[in-house]
Amino acid sequence: MTPQSTFMIVAPVRDGELEALRSLLAGMNKTVGLADPANGLVPFGEFDGLHMARFLIIEALTGDDVKAFGRAPQPWQPTLAFLGDFDGDRVTFLTELARKAEDGLKQIFAHCEGFTKAFDLVSWMMTHNIEPAANYVNWRGRTVRQVHEEAALHRCLSEYLPQIVAETGRGNPRALRQKLLSHVEMQKHLGLLKLSPEEPTPLAWLIRDGLHKIGVPLILLLLSPVFLILAPFFALRLRMLERSDPELFIRPSREHIEALAYLEDRDVSNQFNVFGDVKPGLFRLFLFKLIMLLTDYVARHIYNHGFLTRIRTIHFARWVFMDNNRRAFFASNYDSSHESYMDDFINKAGWGLNLAFGNAIGYPTTRWFVKQGAEREQQFKYTQRRHQLPSDVWYKAYPDLTAIDLARNSRIRKGVEIRQANEQAIRDWLAEI
Repeated sequence: MTPQSTFMIVAPVRDGELEALRSLLAGMNKTVGLADPANGLVPFGEFDGLHMARFLIIEALTGDDVKAFGRAPQPWQPTLAFLGDFDGDRVTFLTELARKAEDGLKQIFAHCEGFTKAFDLVSWMMTHNIEPAANYVNWRGRTVRQVHEEAALHRCLSEYLPQIVAETGRGNPRALRQKLLSHVEMQKHLGLLKLSPEEPTPLAWLIRDGLHKIGVPLILLLLSPVFLILAPFFALRLRMLERSDPELFIRPSREHIEALAYLEDRDVSNQFNVFGDVKPGLFRLFLFKLIMLLTDYVARHIYNHGFLTRIRTIHFARWVFMDNNRRAFFASNYDSSHESYMDDFINKAGWGLNLAFGNAIGYPTTRWFVKQGAEREQQFKYTQRRHQLPSDVWYKAYPDLTAIDLARNSRIRKGVEIRQANEQAIRDWLAEI
């Protein structure tokens, strides 16, 4: 298995350079909201392992909201962020990135403070990379190559199936399957179809992953007596804060909503970014960090085969602490419309939203941390839109394919490689095609 990794390279934009940078990034797009895979600065399509990537300017649009907590807003300089999800390890990918797109990346980063074209690009990117506090991958181990090969397999079978149904009829599913398998073998022999075997899992990654899988619950178990002693005080403090948290029921401007919506629904998938302040106080920060630790654990070891709780539409997501833990950034790649994405979470995992974002300023007030919050639908939707930022450049390696499509294509491939147990299983496999 080839594991997936992330990068998020951030650097403040130099004063007076923001509009020039936006103009440069806009030239990387093929159409509104979608990057040109062959653009002259960062030719995303040349990176075989790159699933998704984006450039955006992170601005503190809601920075004044902290005043409601009696705190002065912290200054924030507009910051360039370049982030992506890819197959393999980070050093190997960033080295390839620098080799294939050095000139273009240096043109982009030249608009950032502290960067000069004399820098070693890989070292600079590694230095300016931020690790996510929690990261989600829809299907761990599914590579870009696998996605493309399985999509080609599905097209091959779906185009050939009507022909053999016309010749053979629908009454003999075993004969249909055999003809389809013979067709696949012929296409492979002609070099028109390829189904690459899975790469071996890197040993170092296996060791780290195994230690993480065992270590986190073990540490929590060892600390459980302390948690039990502190639980009543913790619950009391949490409820006191929930009761005293100011409500910020602020409607986003029409211009802001229109600017976001203009970039959405250009593909079956969309990009999503939100940025805002963490609620003041060590208690809130500790709670936020603990929730992110647990979120990362369950995303890494439990929800890693097509589901995040009951949500099936997210390809990748990450939570990142920034500005010395004063602010938090969330990014995701999801299928369908923005409205359905929000409704999916509210209806299927509202408690999860409360846990993940309840410590952020502006989030609707929760009750015992898992109740209310996102249940206040209009307030929640206003809040997330106010904190949402557009991506200046967004790339997806497999446009027109949803996460559900990818899962179906994998099942079709499995049906090619593993014989079905009975005739009904064959019919179910044929129905997938």
